[in-house]
Amino acid sequence: MAEKRKPSFASILLCACMFASGACGIILEYIQASLASMILGNSFEQWAMVIGLMLFWMGFGSLIQTNVSKKNLIYTFIGVETGLALAGGFSPTLTYIAYGYTAHYSLVLYFFVSFIGVMIGLEIPVIIRINNDYSKELSTNIGNILSADYLGSLAGSFIYVFVLLRYTPITEAAFLTAGANFFLALITFIYFSKKGLIKKGFLVPVIMAATFCAIFYGYLNNRQWNIKLEQPLYDDPIIFSKTTPYQHIVITQYKPFDEVRLFLNGNLQFCSTDEQRYHEPMVHPVMNIVPVRTKVLILGGGDGCALREVLKYKDVKQVLLVDLDPEMTNLAKTFPVLKRINKDAFKDSRLVTISGRGVTPGINKRLYIETNKKRHSAKEPPTKKLADVKVMNIDADKFLSAVQGFWNVIIIDMPDPSTPELTKLYSKEFYKKVKLHLSQYGMMVVQATSPYLAKESFLCIGRTIKEASFETLPFHENVPSFGDWGWYLAWHPNIKKEKIKKRIDHLKIDVPTRFITPQVFKSELVFGKGELKTTKSQINTILHPALLSIYNNESWLLE
Repeated sequence: MAEKRKPSFASILLCACMFASGACGIILEYIQASLASMILGNSFEQWAMVIGLMLFWMGFGSLIQTNVSKKNLIYTFIGVETGLALAGGFSPTLTYIAYGYTAHYSLVLYFFVSFIGVMIGLEIPVIIRINNDYSKELSTNIGNILSADYLGSLAGSFIYVFVLLRYTPITEAAFLTAGANFFLALITFIYFSKKGLIKKGFLVPVIMAATFCAIFYGYLNNRQWNIKLEQPLYDDPIIFSKTTPYQHIVITQYKPFDEVRLFLNGNLQFCSTDEQRYHEPMVHPVMNIVPVRTKVLILGGGDGCALREVLKYKDVKQVLLVDLDPEMTNLAKTFPVLKRINKDAFKDSRLVTISGRGVTPGINKRLYIETNKKRHSAKEPPTKKLADVKVMNIDADKFLSAVQGFWNVIIIDMPDPSTPELTKLYSKEFYKKVKLHLSQYGMMVVQATSPYLAKESFLCIGRTIKEASFETLPFHENVPSFGDWGWYLAWHPNIKKEKIKKRIDHLKIDVPTRFITPQVFKSELVFGKGELKTTKSQINTILHPALLSIYNNESWLLE
C-alpha cells in the first residue's frame, strides 16, 4: 500500500490563497451587484445581470489562461491579484464619478464587472496549474483547490452580509477587499521569491509598492471622497450624509430659502417648502372621517412629519410609529434641522425594548414594553396629558405578524416600491395583515406613488388593496417637489362607501393646518377623464411582485 503523501507548505499556501481568493471574489461580485442596484435600480434585474455577466467573463478568463506559459504562471497569479485589488478597490469610487459627471455611468459600471469577472476566471485555473507541481494526483489537486474556493465563497458571503454591508460604506468595503487581494499577491511573491521561482528585479516590487500605496491611500480617504462625489448628484449643499445597514440618508439645504430636502437611496422623500401638501392630505382627512381616533399606528414615516400632524389631535391617546431604520428615527429626534421641521414630534417618544431581531414572525408577543418613561418632579408645574408615543425599529411586515391589538387609524407612509424589500410592503399578503389589526370601524391611508407619472403603479396598488378585502377611495394632490401624488383611503367592507362619502360631505378639520381644508380634500377626490382606467389587471403578491416591474418601467424612469 502506497504511503499517503503529506501536502507541502506550498500546496497549503496555495489552498489558503484560493480560500481567501474565493471569499474576496464573491465579495467583489456582491459589491458590484449592490452598486448596480443603487445606481440603476431594480435590484432583481441588476443582481441577475451582474452575476450573469461575471460568470460569462469568468469563462472567458478561463480560456485566456491557456495562453499563459508555465514559467509565467506565478507572475500571472500575482498580476491577477494586483489587478483585482486595484479594480475592486477603486471601481465604486470611479463609478460614482461617472454617475455624477457623465451620462455613460452604466458603461463604466459594466466595464468593471467584466474586468473583475475576467480576473476571477483566471485565478482558479492558474492556481490549479501552479499547485500541480506540489500535488501528487490531478484529482487531489483539483479537489483541494475547488473546495477551498467554494468554502471561501461561503465565508465571503457571511462577511459581506453580516459585517461589511452593515458597518461600512460600499467604497470602504471595496478597499478592504482589495487589501485582502493585495495580501494574497504579497505572500505569494515573498514565498516564491525565497524559493527562487521569481527572478530578481525592480519591476514587480515597484508595481506592488505602488499598488499598496494606492489602496492604502484610497482606504484612508474614501469617506471624504464619498461626500465630494455625492455633491454633484444633488442641487443643494449636503449637510448630512450617512449609510446605514438599511439605506443611504442624505439631507441637503439651500440656505437662502431655508429649503431642506431629505433623500433615501437618492430618492426625494420630502422638501420642507411643500411637504405640508404631502403630509396634511395623508393625515387629516382620515383622522376626521374615522369615528374614533384614540389609537394610531404609523408604518414608515421615520422623518416624524406624519407624527407631527397626528399629535395635533388632543383625543389621540396612543401612537406607535414603526420604522425599520433606527438611524432615521434617531436622526429625526436629534438632528436640529429635522427637529424643526417635525416640530420635535419625537421629544417624548419611548423606544420599545424588543428590537426587530427579537420578533419572530408568526409568534404573537406583547410588544408594548415601556422604557425610559419620562418622570416629572413634584416641583414641576402640571402639564396637559400628551399622547403616549412609542417608536419601534423593526420591519413592518414582521411587526404585523407578531403584534397583538387593534388601531383606529393606520397610516402607511412607505418609500416607493422600487426594490423587492419595499415591494413586499405593497403586497396583498401585507395588506391582509394590516386588516387584522384595523379596528372594525377604523380606516387606513396608503401612500401610493404618482397617479400621473406612475399611473399603472398607482392603480396596481389600488387593485391589491381591494384584493385584500378593503373598500378603497383614491385621492391625489399636486406636490411641487414630486408632481401629482396619490393615496388610497381604505376600510373594512362592512362600511358602505356611500356612508364614507356622506362623512366627507360634512368633513371638518378642527386643528391648525397650513394647506389642507375640507374643500381642498373634496377636490383631491376628483380625477380627470380616463385617469383611473387601465387594461391591466395584475395585483402585487409576494410570489408574483408585479408592482416591482411596473414601477421600475414607468415613464418617469425612462425620461
